[in-house]
Amino acid sequence: MRFNVITIFPEIFDSLKYGVISNGFKKNITSINLFNPREHVETEYGSIDDSPYGGGEGMVMMPEPLSKTIESIPNVGFRILLSPQGKIIDNNLIKNLAKKSTLTLICGRYEGIDERFIDSYVDLEVSVGDYILSGGEFGALCIIDAISRIIPGVLGNPDSIKNDSFESKLLKGPIYTRPKKFHDKNVPEVLLSGNHKEIEDWRLYQSLKRTLQRRPDLLDDVKLSKKAKKVLEDLRSKLIL
Repeated sequence: MRFNVITIFPEIFDSLKYGVISNGFKKNITSINLFNPREHVETEYGSIDDSPYGGGEGMVMMPEPLSKTIESIPNVGFRILLSPQGKIIDNNLIKNLAKKSTLTLICGRYEGIDERFIDSYVDLEVSVGDYILSGGEFGALCIIDAISRIIPGVLGNPDSIKNDSFESKLLKGPIYTRPKKFHDKNVPEVLLSGNHKEIEDWRLYQSLKRTLQRRPDLLDDVKLSKKAKKVLEDLRSKLIL
């Protein structure tokens, strides 16, 4: 997977040198290439932004530096703009994007980007949520992290993602580690029992309970086994909310 990133703040992406995601770059499974529009500015004052036509607050990124930047990339692949007007990212979208061999992530700043650039160069606009960030870089980091961890070879244990929240369209239940007692709270006895079937049943129950409590909307689309449906019916009958 090749990630191209168009950004006026390339140093933000130094954070990818840390944590498990860095394994992909070290093993050459993933690569990141940073392109700064400031290197393609031809205005008198070296500006990449200007005031909006029609008036209004803030500044707008001009189309020329961005278009010259994206045209300078040898392998541009699928072009994504981080934008609050974009499609909200979910696990299914991340999996679909992970099938691409090359992604170019365009990070907007200020009040946004001239619409003519978007019309000409963007394949998909995406958003990380219904809130505003100071720039697209932080959303791009989320995408790179989420995609990288599901690419084979990046995580040390490939089974790590199988029980993640959203993999089954359910939230993951509570997890515990040493010590057995912390602040007068004990680890649930079932997890110490060694009975794998009981542990599996407990985890299913906790996953459904947490999803029902915190994200009941996820249950609208999830496909459940007969066993899971029965557990969910019991939970709903007890009104555990």
